[in-house]
Order: sequence, then C-alpha cells, then structure tokens
Amino acid sequence: MPHVALAESSDAEVSQLQIDRTAEGVFLSASVRFDLPTAVEDALLKGVPLFFVAEVEVYRDRWYWYDKRLLSAERHLRLAYQPLTRRWRLNVASGVITANSLGVALNQSFDSLPEALAALRRVSRWKIADTAEIDPEQRHSVAYSFRLDLAQLPRPFQIGVLGQAEWNISASTTQRLSMESAK
Repeated sequence: MPHVALAESSDAEVSQLQIDRTAEGVFLSASVRFDLPTAVEDALLKGVPLFFVAEVEVYRDRWYWYDKRLLSAERHLRLAYQPLTRRWRLNVASGVITANSLGVALNQSFDSLPEALAALRRVSRWKIADTAEIDPEQRHSVAYSFRLDLAQLPRPFQIGVLGQAEWNISASTTQRLSMESAK
C-alpha cells in the first residue's frame, strides 16, 4: 500500500503586517510572499479558477483561560484566467464567492499573471473592527492567515491534490494590537 505524504508547510510567508487604529476603526494592511507552483499555474492557465481566503481574528488576553476571540473577518479572493480575452480577473468579496455572488464582489482585470498576483498578495486598509469594539484597557492580539482554499476547487481537482505539497499555499502570523491611536 503506497504512502501519501501530507504537506507540513509551504513556502508562503506573511512578509508585512501592519495594524492601524484610527477614529474610524481598526485597519489591517498585509503582504504575503509566495510563488505559484507549476501545477497550480498550469491549472490556472487551463481556466480553473483558484480561491484564496484571508482571515483575521482579534483575541483579548485572559490570564485564567484561553484568550477570548472577540471578532473575526474573512476576505475571499478568486483568481481566474480568461482565455478568450487573455486577461486575468481577480474578484474580492467578504463572503464565499459563487456564480451568483460575482456581482457583489470587487472585480479587477489584469494584463498579466504577475500583476494579478501582486494584487492578490496584498491587503490594504481592510477595516477589521470599529474602534468601540475593542477595549483600550485590555491587551489584544491579531491573528492573520492567508491560504489557498482547496475546498472550492472543482471535485476532480480536490481528489487529485490531496497530499500534494505544491497545492499547499498558506501563511499565518500573530501580532499584538497597539491601542495607541494614529494621528
């Protein structure tokens, strides 16, 4: 019986994470560094859309138990190649992207894959919380993660990518939330 090796980690990493607190709310800016493996790029070029998920969770420190999760937010990204126009399309939404929800997503088109990946890899001024939701007297931490969502791939791909390390694109980091207000 053959062994299937599961991927332990990927080459992806969160290269920059910045959290700003203003009067309007708490904003997150992040940048993820990764290269698309050949198999993933080939699937894109054949017209298979890829779905990525950026997740953020804010925790309040507690000395007597696990940290309490105060809030969480998700951003779903869909990257697809349009063979007829030879353009790349990136859809960004706050919920799961389906065929019916593409109209409520932010849609951007790019001439090349490197341009589309540059937009996919960074998040800029994402409002993750209102200022009133976070008590300035408490200590908080922010957990940010970014991953390729294999569950949204077409069924034949879901079966075929199980245990293949090149399909594991994920990165995460945690940072303390500074409650000093930005000027």
